[in-house]
Amino acid sequence: MPILRLKDINGMSSEERAKKLSELRAELARLKTMVRAGGAVENPARIRELRKTIAQILTIENENKLGLGKAEEKAEKKEGKKEKKTQ
Repeated sequence: MPILRLKDINGMSSEERAKKLSELRAELARLKTMVRAGGAVENPARIRELRKTIAQILTIENENKLGLGKAEEKAEKKEGKKEKKTQ
């Protein structure tokens, strides 16, 4: 189960995303330190989930900075498909 879903990340403000990002990075650093020290991690898959969630947050932040969005892309794709069908 994902840590955060995309719709939850999209619903956050930029400040909330930055705060969550720092929390996730701190947790990831702690888990990696445990692994390097030879300790057993309760849930090794948690590291992968953290990395994926961090990447999703950064991607959405960059899309917002550049003015891109998933909704815009979907609308453009639908328009393109409609034009192809009418031709």
